Amino acid sequence: MVPVPQTSPQTPPVLRRTPVQQRSAERLARILDACAALLDETGYEQLSTRAVAVRAGVPIGSVYRFFGNKRAMVAALAHRNLDEYAERISTRFAATPLLDAHGAIDGVLDEFIAMKRTVPGFALVDFGVPAAAPGETSAEGSVGSGGSAGEAAGGAEEAGAGDAAEGGSGGSGEDGIEGLAEDPNRLVVDRICALLATHLGRTVDDDLRRKVLVGVETADALVRLAFRADPAGDPALVDETRHLLHAYLAPSLSS
Repeated sequence: MVPVPQTSPQTPPVLRRTPVQQRSAERLARILDACAALLDETGYEQLSTRAVAVRAGVPIGSVYRFFGNKRAMVAALAHRNLDEYAERISTRFAATPLLDAHGAIDGVLDEFIAMKRTVPGFALVDFGVPAAAPGETSAEGSVGSGGSAGEAAGGAEEAGAGDAAEGGSGGSGEDGIEGLAEDPNRLVVDRICALLATHLGRTVDDDLRRKVLVGVETADALVRLAFRADPAGDPALVDETRHLLHAYLAPSLSS
C-alpha cells in the first residue's frame, strides 16, 4: 500500500480569478480564514463580503476580485475544507500503512469529527454551501454580499495593479456553486473512494461508490445529530455511527 495521491489542493471552480502570485494566494487565504471565523460568530445569513474584507484586512475589491458574492466565497471555503479533509486522511493512512478496513473507516470518521471540533467555520459549512436565503441567488453578485456593484467596481481598483496584472483565469463560477450546493457529498464520495481504494488495494467500481455514498450520507446525518446533542459531539452517538459504518462498509472494503 502506498500513500494516496490526488490530495493536493484543487483550485475551486468558484473563483473569478485564480491566484498566480504568492501575494495574491496569501490574500485569498486570509479572506477564507476571515470568512470561516465570521461564520462561527455570525452565521451564514449575517455574513457579508464587507465584514470579511474588514476582518481579513484587505480592500473590498480584493474580495470581489475572487468572488462575485458570499455564496461563491463560502463555496470556496467548502472546497478548501474538502482538500484539508482528504489531506488529513492521506497523512493518517501514510503514517499507519497496515490499517485494515476497520482502521481505515475509523480514520475517515475520526478526521471528520476532529474537523467538526477544531476547524473554524466547519460546524456550519463543512463541504457544502448553506441553502440560499429568500431572494438570494448564486448569480447575483450584490445580493446578500453587503456591498453594491459600484462599491465592488471601485474597490477592485483599490486591490492594486499587481493583482490586475495576474494571469489567472476569470469566470463567474456559477456552475461550481450550484453543483456544490446541490450535492456536495458526491465530491466527498469521490475523494474517499480514491483514498480507501488506494490504501486498501481495491478497485474503485460502482459497487464501492454506492456503498461509500450510503456510508457518507448516513454518517453525515448521524454526526449532525451527535453535534446537536452535544457541541463537542455526543460520544455515544459517535460510537453508534462507528459501529454502523464498520458493519456496513468493512465487508465491501475487505473483499
